[in-house]
Amino acid sequence: MHPTRHLYDGRMDGPTELELRHLRCLIAIVDTGSFTDAAIELGVSQAAVSRTLLALERILGVRLLHRTSRTVTPTTAGVQVLARARHLLAEADELVHQATTGHTRLRIGHAWSAMGRHTAEFQRRWHDRYPDVELHLIRHNTPTGGLAEGLCDMAVVRTTIDTRRCAHALVGHERRCLALASDDPWAKRRSIRLAEIRDRTLVVDRRTGTTTLDLWPQGARPAVEYTHDIDDWLAAIATGRCVGVTPQATATQYRRDGITYRPLRDAEPVPVHLIWRRHDPHPATHAAVALLADLYREGD
Repeated sequence: MHPTRHLYDGRMDGPTELELRHLRCLIAIVDTGSFTDAAIELGVSQAAVSRTLLALERILGVRLLHRTSRTVTPTTAGVQVLARARHLLAEADELVHQATTGHTRLRIGHAWSAMGRHTAEFQRRWHDRYPDVELHLIRHNTPTGGLAEGLCDMAVVRTTIDTRRCAHALVGHERRCLALASDDPWAKRRSIRLAEIRDRTLVVDRRTGTTTLDLWPQGARPAVEYTHDIDDWLAAIATGRCVGVTPQATATQYRRDGITYRPLRDAEPVPVHLIWRRHDPHPATHAAVALLADLYREGD
């Protein structure tokens, strides 16, 4: 039987069943340094600690601890099991936390720049209006900002939406701007025209970026260099060999030494959407949509 087959099973049908209590016992012994102190921490007898450890060693088929009258130290196998046990218990604790907090927490994901210049005000107003729903902003570098991966309840996106998989609401628009090295001659200008970029090298985030070559007509498109996250994108621009086109939110969230942002005066704005799972919306979904739409409206 695979040793983790019944890891989350509350039953104990025989000596081959692995339970979370076995792992907690091992960790308590190592962290406290003795069976006596482990028993105190776990609220059980010292004999129960000994029995639980022996059961774990029997299940895994290896000795986990070197025991003397004065010290308790992990064996080589024990070190490996201990590391895995800590990871599994952390996951189990997170599972319990998510289940028990339920709808008292709202997680909003994003790939790059959250709500841009509205981020701080959104957090402040949310806290004032909905103090019983804890707000978490989560950055995850995927097209859905972590929604498809199950990391959040909603996400802010500025890219194309797969409407088959998620519901969405348009909450606002953001102007596009040009990111360039601060020592670039264009950095002295107040704004740039989109057509001028055809003679430059454009850096594009292939995975989550909002910029495509469709912004330029065929035959008048810039050369392209591709990156895969915001930090690489900024690093390429800072060298001076590339420029980047991005929503205004990036300029707000990523103010960096060596990087300057200038408005693109003739580029179409970027639509900003909130997305969520179509068949499992968080109860606070529409409150979040209304609040963010209000902030974008006030900023127009």
